[in-house]
Amino acid sequence: MTKTIMLIHGAWLNSRSWEAFKARYEAQGFTVVAPDWPYDDRPPAELRAKPDPRLAKTGQREIIAHFAAEIAKLPEAPILIGHSAGGTFTQHLLDQGLGVAGVAIDPAPTPGVPLGLQAIISALPVLGDPFSNGKLKTMSRPFFKTRFAQTAPKDQADALYDRYIVPTAAKVYWDGIINPIKINWANPNRAPLLLIGGEIDLIADASMTRAIFNKQKRAASRTELKIYPGRSHWTCMDPGWEQVADDALAWAVANARAPAGAPAES
Repeated sequence: MTKTIMLIHGAWLNSRSWEAFKARYEAQGFTVVAPDWPYDDRPPAELRAKPDPRLAKTGQREIIAHFAAEIAKLPEAPILIGHSAGGTFTQHLLDQGLGVAGVAIDPAPTPGVPLGLQAIISALPVLGDPFSNGKLKTMSRPFFKTRFAQTAPKDQADALYDRYIVPTAAKVYWDGIINPIKINWANPNRAPLLLIGGEIDLIADASMTRAIFNKQKRAASRTELKIYPGRSHWTCMDPGWEQVADDALAWAVANARAPAGAPAES
């Protein structure tokens, strides 16, 4: 059984967003890696003040290739847990045959699945600007408070924004529309996958997570769906995040496949 976990963050956040999950899993004896996206590996305040211009040219293909290279550096095949766009990237990495199990939390729009209404509304600050491809975008504080983390305590919202929010490349959004990367839903080599959605998610509608599940369950490996009532896109940091973290890991451990080349259990 693998003792290595890779955590994959989504847009508008970097690896700091996993600090609580990482500490919780490490306390249970796991080795946990949480790589940043390329050019995203500085404190959020620094990234907001002076983002690396190369980030603007970084899209989904570059990010997925980056995580595949990080997986190749590990001494054993990991459990993959991704949030938002990281949940979508987790699915692409599994489709490449990587990982022993995957968990996609609040997965962002995934090619071949219709967008939910809330996902469309939430994408308008980026896709509503037809010239945004190749630019960096920064989430506004009102958007953070009303859509991205609408369940966060109101008296903590500004501090949470300051601690976690980073600029993101509009190209990550446009790549989902222009020449998107397809997933082989019936891939016989895909590791088991758990899809987690939030009932009141305004970034990645629960209906979209269900639609992804209905595609992914075509694979031969175990595929399951869990929708949490009353939880938003901020579910990995909202009160009660511990339950989400524990459920994700317990499922992945229980359903992980043997790494390639590992001897079969007698």
